[in-house]
Amino acid sequence: MKTRKRLGTVLTTIAALALLVGSAGAAPPGAAKPDPGGRVNVNTASAAELAGLPGIGPSKAQAIVEHRAREPFKVPEDLRKVKGIGDKLYESLRDQITVGDAGSGSGRGS
Repeated sequence: MKTRKRLGTVLTTIAALALLVGSAGAAPPGAAKPDPGGRVNVNTASAAELAGLPGIGPSKAQAIVEHRAREPFKVPEDLRKVKGIGDKLYESLRDQITVGDAGSGSGRGS
C-alpha cells in the first residue's frame, strides 16, 4: 500500500512538473509577456506563472489568484496579505514582481 501511495505521489509530481515545463515553452495567445525587467504581474499572471517564482509553489500560487479575485494588489507589498507569504519570502520576491495595471490582461509587465 505504501508503494502504491508513493507511486501516486511521484506520478502527481511528474505531471505537475510537466505542466509547468510545458507552459514555460510556448505561451498561448493572451498569455503573459515579459516586460523589460522580467517582472511577474501578480494581478494578472496565471497560477503556473506564479508557481515559477522562487518559494511559490502551486498552493501559494492558487492562494495569490484567490486573494486577487477578492482584492487586487495595489502595491507589491500587498502580497504579504496572502497566507504563507511573510516578510522573508516577500523580500526574496520583491524585485521579481509588479502589480502593474490590474486591467491590462498581461501576466508580466509593469
